[in-house]
Amino acid sequence: MSLNLSADQVLSTTRAVRKRLDLTKPVPRHLIEECVDLATQATTGRNRQRWHFLVVTDRDQRAAVADIYRRAVHLAQGTPLSSRDLHRMNAHGSWPRISAGVEYLYNHIHRVPAIVIPAVEGRTDRASVTEQAGTWGSILPAAWSFMLAARERGLGTVWTTAQAPLERELARTLGVPYDQIMLAALIPLAFTLGTDFRPAGRISRDEVLHWNTW
Repeated sequence: MSLNLSADQVLSTTRAVRKRLDLTKPVPRHLIEECVDLATQATTGRNRQRWHFLVVTDRDQRAAVADIYRRAVHLAQGTPLSSRDLHRMNAHGSWPRISAGVEYLYNHIHRVPAIVIPAVEGRTDRASVTEQAGTWGSILPAAWSFMLAARERGLGTVWTTAQAPLERELARTLGVPYDQIMLAALIPLAFTLGTDFRPAGRISRDEVLHWNTW
């Protein structure tokens, strides 16, 4: 399945999809494999091709991952936000809608047909800034490319990092060697209910664009 979107359309309409995930329709393996093939064409930090994509579709495994996700969400609550963060989050009055979507995903994540966990070799827990930049500069472009490829195929995704407080437990549940592999995110994946996604409201370009000096 292909939506035949232009590159600009894919880039501007790949949204964080929560409420519009089709929880009833399995995602064919070949579509996920196509997305992974495109993801591994992404640029890498210092040419370190250390990506991995762990796809969870088994019902019992999804239930186990969902349980960890929910408990991790509670552990992550209360993270302080700056006034600037709050300004940007509410710039277009979208936070109530996003919050409702987060709650919906929390309640239904066990029903999402596939959960994709991008991972990368090497941990950055106590790494230098240089090492962190190289590691995250490898997995982040690849994961975003996966999400863009999914959008073109009528699939919805949302980048979450709620697993972070319980990453070690998630690794143990999925048989991942925690000391060697970092689980970078947890991405629900499903067909979308409709494909008519639009560019989102964002803060002014003037607030983020700088020329020559800050």
